[in-house]
Amino acid sequence: MTILFSILPISELRGAIPYAVSQGFSIPSAAVVSILANITVPLIAFLFLESLHKLFYRIPVYKRFFDRFVEKSRAKVHAKVEKYGYWGLMIFVAIPLPVTGAWTGALGAWVLGLSYKKSFFAIAGGVILAGLIVSILVALWGAGTRTIFFKTM
Repeated sequence: MTILFSILPISELRGAIPYAVSQGFSIPSAAVVSILANITVPLIAFLFLESLHKLFYRIPVYKRFFDRFVEKSRAKVHAKVEKYGYWGLMIFVAIPLPVTGAWTGALGAWVLGLSYKKSFFAIAGGVILAGLIVSILVALWGAGTRTIFFKTM
């Protein structure tokens, strides 16, 4: 379940680490398993995004929508991407809040046409940082609170 939570777009490692600890994993074990699983997300995302895009791009409605969407997105964030580049991508992924994980980072990198290899390493760095942040928060939260929280869910 920890690995599944780590690769799901909704929870990623932000949900996987607390879950694993609530199931008896030590914080370091939960962090390592969750981080390693979550690092696979950009590989999965890039593979499927490119494959599905090639398939759908043959459909005129999709092509028009996609081209307009990408043009607007690139224009909106061009200055920030130029300024922060892959470091910005890493920091974005590292912030342990909803909609800032590996899935969103991979989608953003793909839409912006960034290098897959450089994006993968930036996203992986962000995942490691997010894993450390979440692990520290779980450690600070305390064992009693975690147990109560997960038993009532």
